[in-house]
Amino acid sequence: MGGIAGIVNFNQDMINSSGQINSMLQKISHRGKDSLGIHATHTACLGSRRQRFTDPSGESQPMHRSIGEHTYTIVYDGELYNAKELRQELLLKGYAFFSHSDTEVLLLSYIEWGPSCPERLNGMFAFAVWEELSQRLFLARDRFGSKPLFYTLKNNAVCFASEIKCMLEYTPPIVDEQGLLEIFALAPARTPGKTPFKGIEDLKPAECLFYSRLGMYIHRYWQFDCNRHMENAEETAVHLKSLIHDSAKKQMPAAAPVCTFLSGGFDSSVISALVSKYLMQKNKYLNSFSIEFPQDELYFKENLYQPDSDSDFIKIITEFLKSGHSIFTCGIEEMAEALQDAVLARDMPGMADVDSSLLLLCREIANNFSVAFSGECADEIFGGYPWFYNNDLLYSESFPWSQSIPLRKKLLNRSFNKLPLESYARERYMETAAETPILNEEPKEKQLRRRMAYMNIKWFMISLLERQDRMGTAAGLEIRAPFCDNDIVDYAWNIPWDIMNYGNMEKGILRLAMKNILPYPIAMRKKSPYPKTHHPDYLKKVSSLLNDILNNKNSRILDLLDAEFLKNLTADPDQIKTPWYGQLMTAPQLIAFVTQLEHWLNTYNIQLDVSL
Repeated sequence: MGGIAGIVNFNQDMINSSGQINSMLQKISHRGKDSLGIHATHTACLGSRRQRFTDPSGESQPMHRSIGEHTYTIVYDGELYNAKELRQELLLKGYAFFSHSDTEVLLLSYIEWGPSCPERLNGMFAFAVWEELSQRLFLARDRFGSKPLFYTLKNNAVCFASEIKCMLEYTPPIVDEQGLLEIFALAPARTPGKTPFKGIEDLKPAECLFYSRLGMYIHRYWQFDCNRHMENAEETAVHLKSLIHDSAKKQMPAAAPVCTFLSGGFDSSVISALVSKYLMQKNKYLNSFSIEFPQDELYFKENLYQPDSDSDFIKIITEFLKSGHSIFTCGIEEMAEALQDAVLARDMPGMADVDSSLLLLCREIANNFSVAFSGECADEIFGGYPWFYNNDLLYSESFPWSQSIPLRKKLLNRSFNKLPLESYARERYMETAAETPILNEEPKEKQLRRRMAYMNIKWFMISLLERQDRMGTAAGLEIRAPFCDNDIVDYAWNIPWDIMNYGNMEKGILRLAMKNILPYPIAMRKKSPYPKTHHPDYLKKVSSLLNDILNNKNSRILDLLDAEFLKNLTADPDQIKTPWYGQLMTAPQLIAFVTQLEHWLNTYNIQLDVSL
């Protein structure tokens, strides 16, 4: 776990710029408290914070290596799961290693294979390499966006960092019309590559960036490859089982204390069972964690998205695994208060209490553990969400997790309701649809299935991975998701729907692959998302917070939003019948989101640059 930052400037001597990079790195001290390092040349200054898990003596960054006249410097956040294999390959090519760190493996991989090295990497990563002789910066991000990397280009200089809060030490917090459209048409999702802040871009997953005196060039180094799937369901299940076992095994840290998120759902139970297996091989036992809310048993409401509560299933799986299980009870007041901390973790309004409750859970876990495993990403990869089974949504040309543009429009006051929310959301959807890899000979429905899967991986999964990274690192916890693996995702991409939906059950092929490692009730449990509270006190609390904001004439949201609509919403939250985003976010979460928006505008001193 770590964080990186840097500036390359061809117009200014950077040799004495360590103070600016230090200020940026101080903003992300939570990403790495073990070490801080900065390297400055006349043109570039790079810095890193690092939390050491594997090689406490050899992971100092920035790391340097000279080959002849060439000197390479790297800063890196992440973990390479195929570091051992790459190391062996590089040893055979004659390279010498002076540590056991994957940082050194990554740097030598770049020296050997140059800009094509990300194609060889399996892991979660964001890194920068500065080549002193050629005066070139290289940035790269992992295939699925598990690790963040932002950048801005202005005045013949480029600045990059792991989090936006670092960037705001370099460029002002301006939000223009596109930024408002990102917030009101799409949030908490974001267009890949975009942020709400003017001039601050997000290096897309599976992209690398080159910057030199010749300018900037961005290249996508990986894309899905469409092929005919040649295995039957049973063969597919065997193949898939092998890939998942391998992914969980290679993501196990060598020394760091590890635990799992365990909700009693199918996905987290699979990962917990595999982690438990590998721990037992070392004579260790699994520790697992779940979250609950006060009086869940009284206020839980069954619906399409949450068909049952977790408690009974947690008991079944923890007794089966014999794990040391801890249930964290997230208080209503505490969760509402943490909404502001969640904004600071994300640098923008996010998933409201879905964020803040995870942040609190991660803080609890981080007291004793460095790494937690989650079952995240299985639903996007294997078709687990209800919208995969809705033909209207399959054939529609809109994001299936956000069918709420009319509601979002109602939020805006007269000055801003001219913002083209509908067209902006549709344009972003159509851009992604147009780049979806397909086989032309496939029937229309199969092509639409690919499009649905592509949308989920490129948008929804990235949103959840971003949430996972920001809430985890804000608490000092690294979270790993074994389902989010190069080989698993590549393989699953070509599994046809009749096999994917084996037994007419969501994620049917995954259930078939993993059926022998789980008790039957868990193996057959229907999809149930991350838990949320149904306690009326939470709605009362966030409504009170919002009304206090609305009654303050100096509140920033009054310049943007329709106060009358919001007051009516707090008085009659039942007018929102379905989630306005995803599966969980109904009236309480929308109200909480608006309170986050006010905190963001104030705390970040947002400057609006909009003329409508």
